Amino acid sequence: MNKENNGAPVRQRIVILDALLGFALLGIILANFPEFSLWTFQSERVQQAMDTAAADSTVAWLLSLLVDGKFYLNFSVLFGIGFSIILENAVKRGANGMHIFYRRMTVLAVIGLLHMMLLWSGDILLLYALMGMLLPLFRRCSDRGLLGWAVFFLLLPVAIDLFRDLSDRTLPQYLYGEWWRCAHLMGISEENFGTWLRDAESYREVSAFLVQGAVERIWEFVSGNRYFKVLGLFLIGYYIGRRRLYLWASKESTPDAKKLKTVFLVSAIIGIPTSFLYAYGHTGNHYWDNTVYSVLYVISVYPTGLMYTAGLALLYRHFPHNRLWPALAYPGRMALTNYLSQTVCGMLLFYGIGLGMGADIGLWPTEVLAIIVFLFQICFSALWLHLFQFGPLEWVWRMLTYSKRFPLKKQ
Repeated sequence: MNKENNGAPVRQRIVILDALLGFALLGIILANFPEFSLWTFQSERVQQAMDTAAADSTVAWLLSLLVDGKFYLNFSVLFGIGFSIILENAVKRGANGMHIFYRRMTVLAVIGLLHMMLLWSGDILLLYALMGMLLPLFRRCSDRGLLGWAVFFLLLPVAIDLFRDLSDRTLPQYLYGEWWRCAHLMGISEENFGTWLRDAESYREVSAFLVQGAVERIWEFVSGNRYFKVLGLFLIGYYIGRRRLYLWASKESTPDAKKLKTVFLVSAIIGIPTSFLYAYGHTGNHYWDNTVYSVLYVISVYPTGLMYTAGLALLYRHFPHNRLWPALAYPGRMALTNYLSQTVCGMLLFYGIGLGMGADIGLWPTEVLAIIVFLFQICFSALWLHLFQFGPLEWVWRMLTYSKRFPLKKQ
């Protein structure tokens, strides 16, 4: 996420950026583990029959209120900041630097594709890499131009969803049909969809689910307009990285303290009440059309995610030596490794090729396990980085980018 020098190890890291990445990883595992545990795939009848049903309903509402979309927003913006630093360094190096930037994105795309097809179809890295490759198109934009394009891409989904609501046949409907055609070819039906991975006795069965899952993922990207949202958030991150606005969290940057407080207060005033409305519409039997959900997403998820970021930055300004920051920064420094290892942990805990706990476990026990896994990641990351310079996958990513070997162990 921070500055590179011809592939050399980073000597000084920006702690608040690493801590924010760690915080985003916590939210991501909370958002993703209900899918790994297969709770999300169960019918309402099955969910209500679980012993934990009452508590699960409360947790589901809290996830919609506090988590849904907010942490992917932060993850995307932080990746955008990281890409901006890499891209700015690439521009300084000239043609060779741009070649390195595109190679870095290509390696990330390959990692994401392998993750999607071999481990979990809910991968986001492939989309990040593809959208990251578009950032050089905006490098000559002014700061105002960057923000203008970011706002355009973030609001474009509202217009697209309005068009869909007024149309009889849309691309998402077609892809939805293709997804289920692919699933049926694999022997997966509406009846066994929620238990397939729990009952899988071999990786071959898991692989069959992943194949149809890849088609489902394309449908999710298109129906949710995810590519426009990610590109818009990347441009926000690019703007923040170019202007070095992350230094607002530094105590030395005193004149910017009021700006940071203003960002926090305005985003809280907008985001908190609209998030309650979003959670109301997202849980229970409340059916609104795509346009209403899209508008609610814009006015609730974006401000609330920004509130989290500004709030943590303010806390860092006032308590820079608190133990919370290194605890979050350790997994943040190994964001790629930890993101992918969350998948491995989910498979081992919930799939039939592992402990097979999926489909029978409620939502709140699922989230307890997610927190335990994240605490383990903090401890593992701290121990690993005490001995080594990079996370294991970060090391591989770096070597494939620069086509040379870097020492892993600290000298």
